[in-house]
Amino acid sequence: MHSADSRDEPEGRTGRRHERGERQFPDRTPQTWDDGLIARRAQPERSRRGGRDGAPGREQDRPAARPPVAPPPRAATPTGNALRPRLDALRELVGLSRARLDRRTLAEAGRVLEEAEARQRHSLDLTVVALAGATGSGKSTLFNTLARAPLSEAGVRRPTTAAPVACTWTDRADGLLDRLGIPAKARRLPSRPYDRGLSGLVLLDLPDHDSAAPGHREQVDRLLGLVDAVIWVVDPEKYADAVLHERYLRPLAGYAEVTFVVLNQVDRLSGDAADQVLDDLRRLLDEDGLALGEHGEPGAVVLALSALTGEGVGELRQMLGQFTAERSAAELRLAADVDGASARLRPAYMAEGRPGLTERARQEFEDRLAEAVGAQAAGLAAERAWLRDAERACGTAWAPVRRWYERKRPAAKGGAGRGAETGLTGVTGVTGAAGAGSGGGRVPRAARAEAAARAGGAIRRGAAAGAEGKAPVAVPASGVGRLADSVSGSASRSVSSPGSDSGAGSDVSPASRAGAGLFPGGAAGLTRRAGAEESATGVPSGAPAGASGVPGIPASSRRTASRPLVEQAVRTLAYEASVGLPGPWAQAVREAAGRGTEQVAQALDEAASAAATATRPPRPRWWAVVAVVQVALLVVQLAGMAWLTGAVTGVFGGEWWAPGLLITAGGVGGPILAWGCRLAARSPARGHGAETERRLRGAAAGCGRARVLEPVVAELLRYREVRTQFVIVAGEAQT
Repeated sequence: MHSADSRDEPEGRTGRRHERGERQFPDRTPQTWDDGLIARRAQPERSRRGGRDGAPGREQDRPAARPPVAPPPRAATPTGNALRPRLDALRELVGLSRARLDRRTLAEAGRVLEEAEARQRHSLDLTVVALAGATGSGKSTLFNTLARAPLSEAGVRRPTTAAPVACTWTDRADGLLDRLGIPAKARRLPSRPYDRGLSGLVLLDLPDHDSAAPGHREQVDRLLGLVDAVIWVVDPEKYADAVLHERYLRPLAGYAEVTFVVLNQVDRLSGDAADQVLDDLRRLLDEDGLALGEHGEPGAVVLALSALTGEGVGELRQMLGQFTAERSAAELRLAADVDGASARLRPAYMAEGRPGLTERARQEFEDRLAEAVGAQAAGLAAERAWLRDAERACGTAWAPVRRWYERKRPAAKGGAGRGAETGLTGVTGVTGAAGAGSGGGRVPRAARAEAAARAGGAIRRGAAAGAEGKAPVAVPASGVGRLADSVSGSASRSVSSPGSDSGAGSDVSPASRAGAGLFPGGAAGLTRRAGAEESATGVPSGAPAGASGVPGIPASSRRTASRPLVEQAVRTLAYEASVGLPGPWAQAVREAAGRGTEQVAQALDEAASAAATATRPPRPRWWAVVAVVQVALLVVQLAGMAWLTGAVTGVFGGEWWAPGLLITAGGVGGPILAWGCRLAARSPARGHGAETERRLRGAAAGCGRARVLEPVVAELLRYREVRTQFVIVAGEAQT
């Protein structure tokens, strides 16, 4: 490399410099250049033929022996103890992140692991220090001064050092030098007697980083990534060079503990000027972000010296000796590599706050799924079914007669009776047309499907008109439940053969009642549910249980769950789970949630079908007792009517008020008993509805947990694991 003696100087000053050179290297003559290789080739021949006068070769003519090195066993250092778990965590971090981060993001971490493994295969007791700098900064002169021998050529030619030269104060550096790519002809030994204070040091003289020759900068960049420490040699003219600061010092600011910055050629400056230049150099280094080792704090060493005169070289030699004796330079360099990799990986692993799923987000997700599957509607339908069953079981004995009459009257009037009562003329028109078109036979499938579709549309239009207070809807006092029952009953009769009473008066399944839209919102809720079900499943609202809307398709394959509500629930959950996550992990959470959207919708369909086909709870025994009492009251009433008729016609004797009392007791007792039973049935009906809703809500929550929540939680756990590893890599205390 180039040194201060390569500058153009007056002849007198050059002569004085040669005199100083003779004093520094007394065993060498200025006229003889020894590059090491020539010496090694010439010395064996000189030994064979003796000295110049034929005498046996002198001791100094023999090949120079390597410095005697007997380092003590290397003890564990605090830096090494902290580095090993960080490297293990970085290796684990890269392995866990391969499926989440792209290769370019992990490339730097992989390079650090490879270099650390390669460096640890060689002795960590050795310290590899490189002298780097610009053209004419005096690197080669400083290299020769530290080696106390002219091992690296210094001259006026630019560039002088075309390839790196190594000087080793150890006999165990061959493996390291092979790793660095230093050829054997460029390996030197320091002059004797060897400086034991530098034992274990491997010193490199690098080419100029600003050289115009091709390949020089590439060599510098490659070796700077492999050496343990760097001595940046600057001169008063180029210490503020932008290339030096922007290309090297600023990006390598994290390597302050293994960095030396030497202001060379201070012999050219006066005392005050040297101090000013040194202060300005410290200011520039501070602006570069390079921490300075002042007041006992770790950081870069900054000092001024003159490699030509030897001023300040002793201080640098002493610092290098202490630095090498600590035997931790390689680990400090690797720790700085890990710090740099963790700083670049931080945006991919660290998030603001503590991301994750809160209990509120989980509960809201389950509530939305329950809403999508209609759990509340199914619970209300089950409650109304229980009340209706209780009313039929405990009602007056005249109720079956009334229901039979109501079933027969629409058939006698062409299917318009029940529709006329409720004002849904569109529905009755459809069912009547279907019945008339059948000609008393079986209704074709196309006609049944068309009739069912028109019936569902009529239900929605009528319910919407009723919700807005418009005619001609006249909702019965029993509410939406009776409206749904009447419509479903008319639809079932319209698709059956005339005169067939099979299924007449049978209970409507819970799925049909849920499909009829038994929402707390009344008629408006009926409209919303009917529209949603028909649009999602293709089955008209109020269709009988087991109908799928398409002939030959079972009810279990119906699309009962609302897809828009399911997608909204999944999107909301994914957003809640990914808030604050780094980009790659937020995307992974959203993808995990999205993959389960269709699966959870199908699972909800199956859960709704299972709830629809579930067996009803056993009838309470007191229903049978009440039914017997109702029959007894009917018998009493009929007996009173017969008695009164006989008394009026003279067939029976007695007072007229006695049969009247029997008729009154039978006629009043039955309704009173039925009313009391309805009151008594409310509590168990409410419990049955709540149990149905709870069961369907639990099934919906289970579907959501298995297909959406668990994959999302798995991604969050993976992120927490890699975040824990990153905290170890970064050397931070986990909070």
